[in-house]
Amino acid sequence: MKDLIVVATLTAREGHAALVRAALERVVPASRAEAGCLRYDLHVDLGNHASFVMLEAWRDAAALALHEATPHFQELVAAIAGKADIQILKLNQVL
Repeated sequence: MKDLIVVATLTAREGHAALVRAALERVVPASRAEAGCLRYDLHVDLGNHASFVMLEAWRDAAALALHEATPHFQELVAAIAGKADIQILKLNQVL
């Protein structure tokens, strides 16, 4: 089985870009330290500095579920609630 890939796109609502970015930056080190994390990289859209993309790779769905239950991830969810529009894609590589 291939790694589980997550592409999370978060677009901060008006006036919340700095808060959303700071919250995303805080979660990166702890997430990268998780046993099932293979990649956890934060990017900013060069055309819209209020839009962020997190590219993630996880060993499997169980590793992602453990990540989503961690205190640092739950703190991120609480910090950006209502402050960003979020789209999450969970992918498996075909070829």
